[in-house]
Amino acid sequence: MKNLSVSTYLHILFSIVISILVVTFMLFLSWNEDRYKIDEYKRYQLISITFLSKLQLSPDKDKLSKFYQDLRVKKIEDKNLDALKKKIVTEGKTVFTGGSAVGQVRVFDIEGKHYIYVQRMKYNLLLEDVREKKYYFEIAVSLGFFLVGLILLLYVAILKKLHPLKELYQKIDRFAKGDMTTRISYVYDDEIGRIAKSFDNAIVSINELSASKNLFMRNMMHELKTPITKGRIIVEMLEDEMTKEVLVRAFERMNELISELSQLERVTTKSFEPQLEYILLSDILQESQKLLMTSPSCVKIEIEDVALATDKKLMALVIKNLADNGIKYGTSKCVCISNNKDRINIISEGEALKHELGYYTEPFSQEEKRSSGFGLGLYIVYNILTKLEYILEYEHKKGKNIFTISPYKKLIV
Repeated sequence: MKNLSVSTYLHILFSIVISILVVTFMLFLSWNEDRYKIDEYKRYQLISITFLSKLQLSPDKDKLSKFYQDLRVKKIEDKNLDALKKKIVTEGKTVFTGGSAVGQVRVFDIEGKHYIYVQRMKYNLLLEDVREKKYYFEIAVSLGFFLVGLILLLYVAILKKLHPLKELYQKIDRFAKGDMTTRISYVYDDEIGRIAKSFDNAIVSINELSASKNLFMRNMMHELKTPITKGRIIVEMLEDEMTKEVLVRAFERMNELISELSQLERVTTKSFEPQLEYILLSDILQESQKLLMTSPSCVKIEIEDVALATDKKLMALVIKNLADNGIKYGTSKCVCISNNKDRINIISEGEALKHELGYYTEPFSQEEKRSSGFGLGLYIVYNILTKLEYILEYEHKKGKNIFTISPYKKLIV
């Protein structure tokens, strides 16, 4: 029940309420029908006993009229008697039979009207039951329909009131997926309206912060590029080779950091979408080697060429970063790249990682003993693979660190 949506919960709740109401109504009708039959039987039994006993005393017309009035019956006129008797014979349905040794009383139903036939020696009376009809059934049916209609009206009103929540969810979900132009509006100042307004204010603030961050990052990277380039030019003029080497390495590290920050900003943007295409794994590895800018002898490739549905540049960057880590921190300063159908392995010799893989996929995380790098490589790899719907796995086996790129689903054909 905890995971049910509000609308589904309301559907179930109102279905149960209406079901209970219908069952209760049916039970009431059944009880009312039984009660009516019992009441009717007692009434006709009373009429039977009264007429058979009173007729035995040969009452006059006034007393008979009093019986008719008290028992709420009416004598059928002689002119209608024959026609009614024929109708009773052809259409009449017996609903009660009673009597004694001195006579008999039978009640017939014709088109909803009840006729009482009293037979005792010289008396043969045909009476019509004129008791006023009680409208319990009609009242119960009307009340039942009214309650069901009222519940359905409340149900529709509640759904209509909660409908803006669905629209609010859709807009928030669209914003969460990267549509930064999403705005949330709601005309009424109720609880939903206040929530919508708060989310809209949050969206505006997030957009402002994102724009400010992007502007800062771009300005910072642009401003740093110029002094780094000038510094490299000046360093090349130095005669002291040792000082020159130290400064060149420092400028290269600064350039590397700016490049990684640029990649990180691009990949982690919500609106960023990879350009998927079918590309051969060999072409991706060729692109990775260009980015790696190291000796081809440091990278051993043992692959069975297959086509991947992926972004060539991003996947090349992922393999480049993983291979670069293997070369930098591996004991042999070389890596081997292999594949097993839909799995790409980057293998290097070295000690096992001290922490779980999740530790290194956080920004600026690295082993304490390492002085090179900024701890952004695996963070960038993780974010790119997430965008490409791949996962990164790690294991240490027989003195080798093995990083494996695996798809969430079957993407290799």
